[in-house]
Amino acid sequence: MTDKHDLLHEFPEHRERIHLLKTSNAHFARLFAEYHEVDHAVRRMDDNTEPACDERMEEAKRRRLHLKDELYAMIRAQAAE
Repeated sequence: MTDKHDLLHEFPEHRERIHLLKTSNAHFARLFAEYHEVDHAVRRMDDNTEPACDERMEEAKRRRLHLKDELYAMIRAQAAE
């Protein structure tokens, strides 16, 4: 079983801010949903539920990291307001 990488596990201290952004910012909500989908795909590949070549796995992990960085920047920006 792989580690959980959903945003609430990654940033538990920002739980309320994440909820606020999901409900008030359509761009954040869309990125959040995409992050969730990519994270689940990576976990399925890690668990061999969904076999994948190394390149596909690495691309999915890079996409997840990029989305997490973008979402975290939005969380930090909202915190600074």
